[in-house]
Amino acid sequence: MKYQPQIKIPATYMRGGTSKGVFFRLQDLPEAAQQPGAARDQLLLRVIGSPDPYSKQIDGMGGATSSTSKTVILSRSARPGHDVDYLFGQVSIDQAFVDWSGNCGNLSAAVGAFAISGGLVDPARVPRDGVAVVRVWQANIGKTIIAHIPMTNGEVRETGDFELDGVTFPAAEVQLEFMDPAAEEEGAGGAMFPTGQVVDELEVPGIGTLKATMINAGIPTIFINANAVGYSGTELQDAINGDARALAMFETIRAHGALRMGLIKYLSEAATRQHTPKVAFVAPPAGYVASSGKQVAAGDIDLLVRALSMGKLHHAMMGTAAVAIGTAAAIPGTLVNLAAGGGERNAVRFGHPSGTLRVGAEAVQQNGEWSVKKAVMSRSARVLMEGWVRIPA
Repeated sequence: MKYQPQIKIPATYMRGGTSKGVFFRLQDLPEAAQQPGAARDQLLLRVIGSPDPYSKQIDGMGGATSSTSKTVILSRSARPGHDVDYLFGQVSIDQAFVDWSGNCGNLSAAVGAFAISGGLVDPARVPRDGVAVVRVWQANIGKTIIAHIPMTNGEVRETGDFELDGVTFPAAEVQLEFMDPAAEEEGAGGAMFPTGQVVDELEVPGIGTLKATMINAGIPTIFINANAVGYSGTELQDAINGDARALAMFETIRAHGALRMGLIKYLSEAATRQHTPKVAFVAPPAGYVASSGKQVAAGDIDLLVRALSMGKLHHAMMGTAAVAIGTAAAIPGTLVNLAAGGGERNAVRFGHPSGTLRVGAEAVQQNGEWSVKKAVMSRSARVLMEGWVRIPA
């Protein structure tokens, strides 16, 4: 039997926020994979090392967690007022599919740097020193992200003293502005609250009726109260991810929430839409020891939030879910807002398993409808490796 050699594809392996992913320029992909479809999905699955029945992704670039099983495709933007188009693919670890239904807020922090270094941004828009403003079109959800990228001597500056809980080493700070973050999801009519309510009664067979805030902002997210499902909000990963019954419960809540939000038409569709919506539980401030051993005091935070991604409790917080948290916190009466003490606010600091994170958002109500102009937070990003990724032809 004759075997073909592997093919080489230019790629860069980057950390963005608390995630890692393989970044490609669209023009560097094999021709068949430059268009959406099976060929592209197959290529990305093989790059990451999925599907893997061992859930280790040993034969690929994935790191066997939802935070490290990610791909990004960038291209110059033809859209007025934008520099680059950003497409995110969340690769399933144990199943043969790539979920294109949402954004990755953490990897958004690496998009601007990659776009500049990859020649996708007009050089006239990039200062030799200072801060480059990269206007990103997030193609998955049709939204604009403004990335502020520090520059030194004509190159992206990646080193610095900005510390981000969930990331071991400091780096340069990248400020992100998520413009008009209410997600325009199919079936949701573009509404921030697809049910029309800031709090709903969500009936979940076998679990009960839960109060839930279901919001489309950053990424569709279902917020519930921690005590309603037997938790305090101070839990770390092992408390949830080692409990098969808990994971099954949260997936059931997620599926019924997705149906209520109009994101799916049948419960069975939730199995092939793993990336969205997210499900998270919230609680008032309380002290706890983060996964790094860092002590988080109740006085350091406004509330506690724990969120699940791709069926597991996230080790820190997804960037897009942070946008949802900041947005919901700014709107009086949501479960997030109430956990933070209620009232009006334009920023919130929340505790997650790895520490704390601050996110800002300003909400306004017009004609009974809530809207948020932008959500702002800081992350960091760094190139880990660049060259070619190889896969069997």
